Amino acid sequence: MNETNIQLILASKSPYRAQLLKNVGLTIESRPSNVDERAVEAPLLKADLEAGDIAEILAQAKATNVSEKFPDAYVIGCDQTLSLNEELLHKPIDMEEARHRLLQMSGKTHLLNSAVVLVRNGQILWSHVEIARMKMRDLDPGFIGRHLAKVGDIALTSVGAYQIEAEGLQLFEEIAGDYFTIMGLPLLPLLSELRKRKLMDA
Repeated sequence: MNETNIQLILASKSPYRAQLLKNVGLTIESRPSNVDERAVEAPLLKADLEAGDIAEILAQAKATNVSEKFPDAYVIGCDQTLSLNEELLHKPIDMEEARHRLLQMSGKTHLLNSAVVLVRNGQILWSHVEIARMKMRDLDPGFIGRHLAKVGDIALTSVGAYQIEAEGLQLFEEIAGDYFTIMGLPLLPLLSELRKRKLMDA
């Protein structure tokens, strides 16, 4: 159980990630960072870093940014990258790009690289990356169109243009990785670290 003088902050505006933390009994505040992720990412891509390393650095940047405003709080930062054949993909900007994204991933395996970090007083205390391997089934173009028409703009909120917790699950043939990694927050390693630091009841 959280001590009253301990403040936990999630450096994200994601309601899904916040809910995952609240579901396990944590009292947490959401404070999104103002980090320009693409600006941070650009030199990392030029340096040919792995997708998991990029996710970790982005998570660290966001958590450190928020920690500067709340120095005594423990700040949880997270980020997720999607890699397909060594290419790093981003959230689709419109439904046409979402359609292209699903066609691009059809019948292939892509990786979701999910990073989580813990920062306090601007110092990185702990950092961890988990990878989920997602194999899509061969998708008929007509089905993709009907699927996107049904789910609507929510498809644009995910880098893969799908929500695994909803109808997006039917796009897949095989998944290797836990649910929380797919959701962009490796929760079990984080909870273990919070218990070690006596930030929750052990």
